[in-house]
Amino acid sequence: MCGRFTLTADPDELRQAFPWLNFPSAPQPRYNIAPTQPIAVIPNDGASRLDYYIWGLIPFWAKDPSIGSRMINARAETLAEKPAFRSAFRRRRCLIPASGFYEWRANPGGKTKTPIYIRLKSGLPFAFAGLWERWESPDGSTVLSCTIITTTPNDLLRDIHNRMPVVLSPQAYSLWLDPDEPPLEQLAGLLKPYPAEEMQAYEVSRQVNKPENDSADLITPV
Repeated sequence: MCGRFTLTADPDELRQAFPWLNFPSAPQPRYNIAPTQPIAVIPNDGASRLDYYIWGLIPFWAKDPSIGSRMINARAETLAEKPAFRSAFRRRRCLIPASGFYEWRANPGGKTKTPIYIRLKSGLPFAFAGLWERWESPDGSTVLSCTIITTTPNDLLRDIHNRMPVVLSPQAYSLWLDPDEPPLEQLAGLLKPYPAEEMQAYEVSRQVNKPENDSADLITPV
């Protein structure tokens, strides 16, 4: 799964990673982004902008928005089948910019876990594959929300966790953001583990366990 991540890139790095976007202002560095918080999203609505959606997808048919806290991730293998995700998979896809993400590796005995930080060896920002939704509340207000898609782990992640977020290659961005409805087979073909040789992972402080902690110390190797 993906339950925490970072977005710490400076404006120049973001423009390099997403050159077609207009960045009126760079996002503030975030070192411990947690579910139910607003996160930066690039939706496939043709607007070429960075927006902010709630992390935790609320299906358009939901009666209670609290369901979003259980929808922070979506399994790539079942997107076309699950009622919560199948419509968004066809029509409402997004990129979720990130600088890295955390996973927790079980320690011997299984009673404790060690937080691991994973990022690209290049240090550059990248994008998770995501889905987004628009939910209309009974009072007429609108909530925009999203989820991060996960897949099987690559060789680097296999000993850390049994899932990993889908990190898209830049070459896949245009198809994933196509506002039309590309064949699902083409879209599904993008949802694969990112090459392990291009990533690095290392242990970090247990301070990341608390969402209220948000500083550069969290991604310092220990």
